Amino acid sequence: MIAIIDYKAGNLTSVMLALDTIGVKAQITSDPTVILSAERVIFPGVGAAGSAMANLRQLGLLDCIKQTVASGKPFLGICLGTQIIFAHSDEDGGTCALGILPGNVNLFQPADRADKVPQMGWNSVKQTAKHPVWNGISDNSEFYFVHSYYPVPDHENIIIGTTDYAGAVFASAVAKDNLVATQFHIEKSGKVGLRLLKNFCEWK
Repeated sequence: MIAIIDYKAGNLTSVMLALDTIGVKAQITSDPTVILSAERVIFPGVGAAGSAMANLRQLGLLDCIKQTVASGKPFLGICLGTQIIFAHSDEDGGTCALGILPGNVNLFQPADRADKVPQMGWNSVKQTAKHPVWNGISDNSEFYFVHSYYPVPDHENIIIGTTDYAGAVFASAVAKDNLVATQFHIEKSGKVGLRLLKNFCEWK
């Protein structure tokens, strides 16, 4: 069973429906016991870093998430769930995040007014490293993005995909050991997103 972490961050139902489409059983939960006992865990979200971290604290999920990643089971972060895996976000005046991966989350600062913030829509992802989640997915495939902030990892060797927007070439997909995370919304990215999700569910 796959646990989808519920921390009041929204968009959880879309992830559940995407998993249902590929025939994978999942449960939306904020119960640490269920999350820790799941075979795989997905950490999605839409919203702001400050409120997300506050919700995680209130629900007692901070240590649970760190323990889940440390356990070695496949773990997938999506959008906001990716951003707060890093150590710090500039959002909400500066937010200390989970610190599972070293790095910061920066605000887009476009020089060209034609580059709107947030980025909303389809954009290509260049695969910068091989990873099982890319199986059967063409390089420079397009995925769906909705975000104003983007991750800047301290170590480039965890970056497996990059995207160019508003003057920044940013890490749109990262991976380390059993953890993989994407800035784009897999569950809103059509067939290519479903393929990536299926790859994650089959990843060993």
